[in-house]
This record gives sequence, C-alpha cells and structure tokens, in this order.
Amino acid sequence: MAAANEAPVLVGIGPQDALPVARLAAREAAAHGRRLHLLHAFNWATFDDPGVSHSRAQAEQLIAAATAAINENEPGVPVTAEITEGSAVSNILSRSETAFLVVVGDGGMAHCDRCIPADSHAVQVAARADCPVLVARREPPPAGPILVGIDGSASAEVALQWALSCATQHRARLLALWVVDSDGSVGYATERLSETLSRHRSDHPDIAVESHVVEGEPDDVLVNQSRSAQLVVVAARGEEPLRGMLGAVSQTLLYHAPSPVIVIRGVTAHRTVTGRDTRIGGTNGPDPGSPIQRS
Repeated sequence: MAAANEAPVLVGIGPQDALPVARLAAREAAAHGRRLHLLHAFNWATFDDPGVSHSRAQAEQLIAAATAAINENEPGVPVTAEITEGSAVSNILSRSETAFLVVVGDGGMAHCDRCIPADSHAVQVAARADCPVLVARREPPPAGPILVGIDGSASAEVALQWALSCATQHRARLLALWVVDSDGSVGYATERLSETLSRHRSDHPDIAVESHVVEGEPDDVLVNQSRSAQLVVVAARGEEPLRGMLGAVSQTLLYHAPSPVIVIRGVTAHRTVTGRDTRIGGTNGPDPGSPIQRS
C-alpha cells in the first residue's frame, strides 16, 4: 500500500469520455493535494500490425488531449501517464490498491435508462476496486452541495468522513440525508443522525451542514436530490448484509444519478480520506423516517 500522501488519483482514460473524466479527476486531485496518473489500457493482440500502430497512435492522442485539459484546468497538478495492454477493468483494479481514488467515466449510462450494459466498466470497477471510485458524467455538475447518504452503518460513517473532507476542499455545503420507510422510527433516525454529525463535524468547523430525515425509498430520494448536487458520496454497501459487492442504493446512483458519484470502498474505519487512524463508533439499528432536522 502506498503511503497516504503518495497515493495518486488514478484515472481511466477511454475513447468516449476522456476529457470530462480528466477534468473532474484534476479537480479532485487539486482539492486533495494529489498527483494524477492517467491509464489507457488496450488489447493489442486483437489487431494486426497496422491496426496496433494506428490504435497506439489513437491512445497517445487521447492521453495528450486529457493531459492538455488537466493542464488547462489545474496547471499545478502533477500528471503521469501510461498506455498498457490488456483489459481496462483488470488494469485499473490491479492498480487500485495503491491509489487514493480511481476516476472513470460512466459510458453515458446516466442518460440511457434502457441501454445500461450489465458489464459496464464503471460498475465493475466500483464493485471491485480496492479504493474509493469516482464515476464521472459527460456533463459538468452544478455548483450545488456535496450529498451524502447516511443509514447508521459504519461504512456510511466512513462515507460521511469523505463527504465532509470533499465539502471542505471544495468549500461547498454538505447535505446529509437519512432515508427511512413509512414504518421507520423518525425519532431514532433524528437522534442518530444528529449524534453522527456531531462526532464528525468537529474536524470541519467551517462547513455549512444541512441534514434531514426523509421518508421514502433511499435510492429514489438520493437520485432526485443528486440533480442539484455537485457530487454524491455513498458507501458501496450500508446495512445490506445479503447484498453483493454493491448495495441497491449505490448501484442505482451509479446508473441514474446525473451528478458524479463517489462509491466508498477499500477504506476502513482506520484508513480514512485524511490518512489518519480514526475509529468509527456507533452500532447498526432499525431503519427509520420524514424530513425534520436541519443543523
């Protein structure tokens, strides 16, 4: 594992959305004081010699265009790049253990409800990477708040730490939502949300924080709220022990949120966005409901 202050932002550069991915990655790298490493992977073996030469030239053009976009938007961010052979997903996953953050494009799936491929690269990386994954959209996000979903789980508290750090770095407002069903305990959710925010806000005293307990389906509520958010932060899985590598909420946000989404994975209570040894407290409890709290 790379030292916390040396781990780069790893950027998957593909032919469809290289420039918006590069710009968003540069923004995050600048905010968190990280260097950028651009990666373009290609399976050269599927082409004859002239095809390989042509494809190599295209890859170099992609890297050059992405680097130019980064230098234009964030000239102070150091950039390295590589073109490698093999599967893009496999190459990104193998390097994610030593990355601070992986940034990939969504392939346009946020605007294509009926044509989301089951083997989407963005979903595969978000489900299996060893570090948090930021999925970029083709359109730039609005200048809204940092949105984070809370559900009482330890992994959601790690997501909250990331969201607070992002809000600090971007000088943005934080919007924290705890979504409950119609049978949930509003009082329980309100108390837990307030207590959770109180424990983590002390390190970010200058951030404006708005919090609500909202009744509804978590994925629907967060997708709707994401329309005015500059970034959504969510745990890969919350209180969903029977789910696979991605929970229902994180997967729905990847598919349908119009804003960029950071899926927090590969980060434990002891390895947070700040690199400090921070223990997460609290226990899981019942699901709760209804908008009542603002702080």
